[in-house]
Amino acid sequence: MGEYQHILVDRDGDTVRITMNRAGRRNALSAEHLAELLAAFCVVGTTDAKGIVLAGAGPVFSAGHDFADVAGRDLLGVRGLLRLCTELMRTIQTVPQVVIARVHGLATAAGCQLVATCDLAVAAESAGFALPGGKGGWFCHTPAVPVARTIGRKRLMELTLTGDVIDARTAQEWGLINKAVPDDELDAAVNDLMQRATRGSGASKALGKQTIYAQIDRPEQDAYALAIEVMASASQLKGAKEGMAAFLEKRAPVWPD
Repeated sequence: MGEYQHILVDRDGDTVRITMNRAGRRNALSAEHLAELLAAFCVVGTTDAKGIVLAGAGPVFSAGHDFADVAGRDLLGVRGLLRLCTELMRTIQTVPQVVIARVHGLATAAGCQLVATCDLAVAAESAGFALPGGKGGWFCHTPAVPVARTIGRKRLMELTLTGDVIDARTAQEWGLINKAVPDDELDAAVNDLMQRATRGSGASKALGKQTIYAQIDRPEQDAYALAIEVMASASQLKGAKEGMAAFLEKRAPVWPD
């Protein structure tokens, strides 16, 4: 599925695994690395795959932005880098597939941003999460955007102001991840969640995912207005009609997609 320098892309059945493969750089997100991740998600998004697992090779999930890339950039250069990163985050949430972060080791700064951005996340108990800019010189402004929408205000302020690492169990309690599991159960837990999250009509689920992200930060009245129109339209999809017919006829559905 394409030749890449910084990532690995493999397909197993209905699931594509995108692995950040800069272990020597702690999977730091240089512009080239971000561009490859963006390209891979765009390509996989056009396929019939049902799920995407985002993983990291080596001892760390991702250490965030690569300071070796950032340090030499002027204002316009850094702005461009952050816009590229933001485009990746938006693409993760707009592709039709279910995206699960498979987290081991540390996920810090933009690495933590990736975890918060994915639809779902499962972490090994040895994993840790941090927005460390608060104890350094470059505050985690953009990583805080999806984290804020995941864990709430006071917890966000603790993460950003202290810069301290929270463990996987705390991340689960705070809602940053769905589940923390023993390290040797990580892949089984990811596979189990993917299987459960990709059941049913693929077309219906893709529309559902995209509509959730479209409505979730709107005022309630606006969210309802959008959801009503989408849900009414979705009732006419082949998958919706098949699901209702199967329920009424007491049989297993046969999804058209």
